[in-house]
Order: sequence, then structure tokens, then C-alpha cells
Amino acid sequence: METQNDNRQTSVLRSLDWWTVGIYIALLIFGWISVCGASYTYGETDIFSLSTRSGMQIVWIGTSLTLGFILLMLDDRFYDTFAYVIYAVLLLLLFLTIFNPHEIKGSRSWIVLGPLRLQPAEFAKFATALAVAKLMSTYGFDMHKPKCFFAAMAIVLLPMLFIVGQRETGSALVYLAFFLMFYREGMPGSILFTGVAMVIYFVVGIKYEQVFLWDTPTSMGKFVVLLLVQLFASSMVYIYARNREQALRLLGICLGVTLLVLLFSEFVIPFDIVWVQLAISAVLIGFLVYEGLSTRIMHYLFIGLFSVGSIIFFYSADYVLNNVMEPHQRVRINVLLGLDDDLAGAGYNVHQSEIAIGSGGLRGKGFLNGTQTKLKFVPEQDTDFIFCTVGEEEGFLGSAGVLLLFLALILRLIYLSERQPFKFGRVYGYSVASIFLFHVFINVGMVLSLTPVIGIPLPFFSYGGSSLWGFTLLLFIFLRIDAGRNLVRT
Repeated sequence: METQNDNRQTSVLRSLDWWTVGIYIALLIFGWISVCGASYTYGETDIFSLSTRSGMQIVWIGTSLTLGFILLMLDDRFYDTFAYVIYAVLLLLLFLTIFNPHEIKGSRSWIVLGPLRLQPAEFAKFATALAVAKLMSTYGFDMHKPKCFFAAMAIVLLPMLFIVGQRETGSALVYLAFFLMFYREGMPGSILFTGVAMVIYFVVGIKYEQVFLWDTPTSMGKFVVLLLVQLFASSMVYIYARNREQALRLLGICLGVTLLVLLFSEFVIPFDIVWVQLAISAVLIGFLVYEGLSTRIMHYLFIGLFSVGSIIFFYSADYVLNNVMEPHQRVRINVLLGLDDDLAGAGYNVHQSEIAIGSGGLRGKGFLNGTQTKLKFVPEQDTDFIFCTVGEEEGFLGSAGVLLLFLALILRLIYLSERQPFKFGRVYGYSVASIFLFHVFINVGMVLSLTPVIGIPLPFFSYGGSSLWGFTLLLFIFLRIDAGRNLVRT
């Protein structure tokens, strides 16, 4: 049975959040201007021709607006009712795409239908968001229950595995954004911290692996990573086991022994103190396991497991990087970490995009006046690297304006998510906000050489129908769910 409040007669369009729609349209307009600037070549007379990228982008924008309107006209219960069906259909499509005979730039992620090319991975994001929202809104779901948490993770990881099978690692990594939503819905912060710690281990350990500590044969990267493991473990004893004195004692012993061994290696007999660090870590882990078993406080065992996992992760990551990864993948990581410039190879795209952005100055060179982009120095400048066009033609002010628009969109999505009367809408809204945040952060970061070049589009800016339709689906489904928030179901 359904009842409504005083706004019962309010239509969907009147209850729609027009602020978000306005931001969406503004991003579409600025996105088209950027595609036009990135794809324009000297001598073109008609930027609206369908034979040009800018002309085709108008078609994608028009179809996206039509798609958005259709999504708004559907009953908001449709998305809840058929969430699992939509997810299953997209999963099947992702699986079949793995065996797709059409390979584009080394990836099998595209379905070619005559002149039309579609990328199912772009549409799987909204389907995954619907499915995980459906699961987490069911009666009895509790993020703190391992069974519930792993079920939610399975929904997210399945499309990731299929997309990796399509050789499209960048698109697969986008699904890590769902962990931000998990954290909002009660996932322990320790899991999020573990992910951040792994990134720190990898970056510090690999970047400084060949740098030696003072005059000793000790790798600074390995030394710092093992020291961080000990520091993190000691801190977690204080935070989770709530034993301040024990945490300080463990920290003092680890730092004291490390300092003594370091001084001995520096001034007496030089040797690789990483082995001593490993021994200290082993003793620390043994103590944590003993405390956990003797006191029956499970936090000690989890901290010990974290320490073991940290060490295994670092050494396995180092092995994978140097012995498993393909040379071109290894070069990309080395370029990102500053270990190799390779301006003629893996670092070429980023280097040219930095030149383009820097040449824009404060106010930019003006529409269609960018030299780096017009002379096609930046590869993929109208897709993955389109933000460099914004920087060159619109300058710092234009780039800042675009980033502020994205910030406004994400903050608005968070606001809308918090006002949802049902968990389904809140979970879906936070999933959408997390995906947009991940795309913007990684895409802009890789153009500025701050994040890995993983080839994901900038929402509403990068050329192409699949990404534009995918982001429109994500956004307008949530807008329709939000527009029906005044409907009270009993």
C-alpha cells in the first residue's frame, strides 16, 4: 500500500533537483567546448559537421539528454525492483565481451555494431551500483557481519574480474570507488587504512629500493617499509587494543633496536640491517599472536595478521613488478614514481600534457587557439587527456572553474544522498558520488603526472558515447530516485 504527503500531486519534474541538472548541463557545454578545441585542426570550416569529433559529440550529448529524460519518466520503483536483473544482464554482456573478436588498442572491451562502438564496462557501473544498493537495503543486512560484507564485495568484484579479462585494467580499477561508499555505510576504517597503507608500502618501497641508507648496504625502501609496519602495528595496539603503555613500549623497543643496529652498521661493520628489521618484525608479530591467545583479545591477532600481510604484500609486489609485469607496464610505473623519464616513450603523453597545461598560463590562449593541442602533440587529447585542452585554452582560471563544477556536483550528490528516506537511495547516491570522485581525481591526476596513467575518461568531457551515456545513466537514475523521495511506502 502506498501513501503520499502533502506533495502528492507534485510531478517528477517539479520535485527534480534542478541544481544538479544545471551543473550537469554546464559540464556538458564545457565538455563540448573542450572536445571541439582538442579535435579541431587548422583549416576546418564547420565544427558542427558530423564528420568531425565535435559534431559527433553533439549527437552524443543530444542522445544523453534524451536518455536522461526517459530515465526520469520511469517509476523510481523500477530501479529497485529490477536491480538484480539489470546487473545480471550487464554481467553476461561483460563476460561475452571477453571473447569479442574485435581488439582495439590491445583491449577487447568494445562491442562493434557497424559504425557504432559500445563499451559495456561503462554501463556496468550503474548496474553494479543498483545491485549493491539493493543488497545493502535488504532487511537484516549489516556491514559488520562478514557474510554481508563479503556478499557486497562479491557484487563489486565480479564485474572487475570480467573487465580485467577484457584487458581493460583502468576501467576495472574504477570499481575500487565503491569502498568509499562501504566506509560510509559502516565498513571498518581499518580496511580503508589497510588499502592506503599498501599504496604507501608500494610507492615508498619501490621508489627508494635502489637508494642506500647512509654508507650501509641497506635499501632505504625496504628499511622504511619495515619500519612503517612496526610503527603502524604499535599505533594499532594503542587504538584498537586500547593499551597505551604497551604501545609506547613496543614503539620504543622497535625504534631503539633499529637505531642501535643502524649506528653499528654505519660506524663499525657495514651490513644490510633489513635482516635485523625482519627479525624485529617477526618478534613483534610473535608477541602480538601470543598476547591475542593469552588475553583472548582478538584485536592483537588482527594486528599481527595486518603486519604479516603488509610484509608479504610488499615483497610480492616487488617480485611482480620486476619479474611478472610486462616491460611496458614496468616502465609506466617507473615513470610515475620518477625513476625514469622516458620522454619519448611511456612518459611522452604526460610530459606533453604538462607542457600544454603550463602554456595556458592564468587565462589561457583562448578557444581554438591552443598550439600543443592543434598540432596534436598530446595523444588521446580529446579522450583520456582532454583536461590538458582545458588548461591550455582556458588557463588556470578555466581549469579551476571546471574543478569547482565537479566539486559542486560531488557535494550536491552527497547532500542528496543524505536526505534519502530509504537506504537503497542513499547507498546508490554515495556509489554515484564515489565513482565521479574517482574518475575526476584519477583523470586530472594522471594529466598532471600525480596518478598512474590508467586510461579512464573525464566525466562529460572525454569524447565518446559510451562514457557519456554511462555517466548520464548513473546520474539520472539517482535524480529519479531522489525525485520520488516524498513517496512514503508502507
